[in-house]
Amino acid sequence: QVQLVESGGGLVQPGGSLGLSCSASGSIFSIESMDWYRQAPGKERELVASISSGGSKNYADSVKARFVIFRGNAKNTVYLQMNSLKPEDTAVYYCKALLSPVQGLIGVYWGQGTQVTVSS
Repeated sequence: QVQLVESGGGLVQPGGSLGLSCSASGSIFSIESMDWYRQAPGKERELVASISSGGSKNYADSVKARFVIFRGNAKNTVYLQMNSLKPEDTAVYYCKALLSPVQGLIGVYWGQGTQVTVSS
């Protein structure tokens, strides 16, 4: 069974930094891409950052130059380093993976999310 688990959320002051981690476990043949999404109450879930198996990265305009996404050495983890945090960054952050649990199959898997609150 494939499982994604996020960690690292918490309360941060404006201008502060926070690092999020997502670990994928279970039967995994390959991972094509891993993404970070976020969703604030009453708002649509939005893509924050993504990274492909080849290392290509993409960021939402609102977080460019502030957030960094990178894969772990084992390639079954993805991190999001968030710097210069703003109150509007407050949301539940979700990890998403496009992966193949076995050869010939591919699917999308989501983590449970971790709360990030930026407030003074």
